[in-house]
Amino acid sequence: MAAKQPPPLMKKHSQTDLVSRLKTRKILGVGGEDDDGEVHRSKISQVLGNEIKFAVREPLGLRVWQLVSAIMFSGVAIMALAFPDQLFDAIFEEESVSSKTPIRLYGGALLSIALILWNALYTAEKAIIRWSLLAEACYFAVQFLVTTVSLVESSRIATGAMLLLVSRALFILISIYYYYQVGRRPKKV
Repeated sequence: MAAKQPPPLMKKHSQTDLVSRLKTRKILGVGGEDDDGEVHRSKISQVLGNEIKFAVREPLGLRVWQLVSAIMFSGVAIMALAFPDQLFDAIFEEESVSSKTPIRLYGGALLSIALILWNALYTAEKAIIRWSLLAEACYFAVQFLVTTVSLVESSRIATGAMLLLVSRALFILISIYYYYQVGRRPKKV
């Protein structure tokens, strides 16, 4: 029995015919402008979306604030891990602390937050930047409340603690400001 030979392949000329290619692209819905005036090169870009839409319109000073925050968190974390007595003394103006473990745990938590902030510094994704700013604001708010309660319970006012409270309130305002600025929708031109 002889094997049947497959029929010869026919080459389509539509790939080389410009009019045919334009008709095909029009039927597929690619190459034309959408409602936002963007030209899609392929169906995949239409389905997946254009990443330019997700680009962050960065407010002035955002990256500087992210850098300052990352440095500040890293510095305090290293100080809490390496020199817990000096950190406690600088804030609460007391000679020594009974246990260094809670301060070192605090340093470890700050180091974890610092890692998030360093990574958020190098991203352009709006959601990650906003979450890192929200995490900062929450941290500063909790620290503000805990420091305030500690000062009220001890019934004495330390200069370092008051400076910490004022700086934390300022940091809360800055983080919340950038959080809302990054979340704003860009104006249509």
